[in-house]
Amino acid sequence: MRIGVPKEIKIHEYRVGLTPAGVRELVELGHELTVQTQAGAGIGFGDAAYQAAGAKIAADAAAVFANAELIVKVKESQAAEYPLLRRGQTLFTYLHLAADPAQAQALLQAGVTAIAYETVTAADGSLPLLTPMSEVAGRMSVQVAANCLQQANGGRGVLLGGVPGVESGKVVILGGGVAGTNAAEMAIGLRSDVTVVDRSTKRLRELSSLFGASVKTVYATTATIEALVAEADVVIGAVLIPGASAPKLVTRAMLKTMKPGAVLVDISIDQGGCFETSRPTTHAAPTYVVDGIVHYCVSNMPGAVPRTSTLALTNATLSYVKQLAQLGVMPALTNDAHFANGLNVHQGQITHPAVAQALGLSFRPYRIAA
Repeated sequence: MRIGVPKEIKIHEYRVGLTPAGVRELVELGHELTVQTQAGAGIGFGDAAYQAAGAKIAADAAAVFANAELIVKVKESQAAEYPLLRRGQTLFTYLHLAADPAQAQALLQAGVTAIAYETVTAADGSLPLLTPMSEVAGRMSVQVAANCLQQANGGRGVLLGGVPGVESGKVVILGGGVAGTNAAEMAIGLRSDVTVVDRSTKRLRELSSLFGASVKTVYATTATIEALVAEADVVIGAVLIPGASAPKLVTRAMLKTMKPGAVLVDISIDQGGCFETSRPTTHAAPTYVVDGIVHYCVSNMPGAVPRTSTLALTNATLSYVKQLAQLGVMPALTNDAHFANGLNVHQGQITHPAVAQALGLSFRPYRIAA
C-alpha cells in the first residue's frame, strides 16, 4: 500500500503521524512510504532518518496526498488540506468531527474514508488510540493550571501545593476517565486539594481505591458541580462521550460565583468543550478571560510536548496502520468490529451514530459481515 505522512500545519503542532521506526516497520512489510520534508524535524526526526528507514521524501503536502492511498496524520484536516483529499483515499487521524462541521462537510464532499483515532474501541470498551493523548493532556492540564494561577498570568496568585501554614489550592476535576485520572495523579503530586467528579459510582469507587485519602470523590449532579466550582482555584474539564459533543457542565452563571483569577482548563475542547464559555485557543495564544476567570482551551494540548506525544501515539497506532496496509482498509475494518467503530465517514456518508447526531446529519452504518 502507498502510505503518506504529511507535515502537520495546525499552529504550533510539531507531532508527526509516524516515527522513522514506524516507517521502517511498514517498509519491511513491503509498503511504500512517502513523508513530507521536515514532517518530523520539530521533534528531532529529520528527513535523513526517514530516508534511512526506507521512506521517500516529498517536497510538499500536495505530493504526499497525490501519491498516497492511506494518509496517516495526527490532527484533523485543516482547511488548506481539504482540496488535497480525493475519493477513494483513506484518512487515519484524530478527527473530532462533532465539534467541526466544516471538516465533516469537506470529508463528505471529498468522498474519502475517514477513520478517527478517538472512536476506535477495544474489547473492554476503552479507547486505545485516544488513551495516550488523554494521558498527556491530563498530566499537562495541571502544569498549565499551575502556570495560569500565577498572578503575572492573570491568576489568583495561588501555589497549588501551598506551604506549611497555608492551605493548598483546590483542584476540581470533572470526569474520572483517563484524562481525569492522570490530572488527579499530577495534582496529588503537587500536594493540591483534589476532588474528582464523575457520574459513574463504579468509577468513583475505583478512584477511591486507587488514590485513597489523597482524593475526594463526588457523584456528579448540577448542585454538586455548582458548589465545588464556587470554591475551586482550578477546574479541569475532562469529560468525554465518544464521538459526541461534550456536555456543558459549567455554565456562564457559575463563573460569577467563582473566585476572581480562578482557572478553567478544558481538556474536552476538541469535542466542543465542557464549559459554556469555552472556545478553542492555540499554543500561540492559549488563554482568555471571561468574568474574571482564566480559560485555557488549547485544542491540541499534547502538541506542546510533541516528542513525548508522537512516541506515545505511534506506539498505539502502528499496529492499526499495519492492519490497514496488510489487509486493505475495508477488510481490516470488517475483520475487527472494534476497529470499525473508528469509521466516521465512508462513501459520502457519516457512519458513526454519535457524530451524526452531534452534526444533525443522516447516519448510515457500515455493515460488518457476520
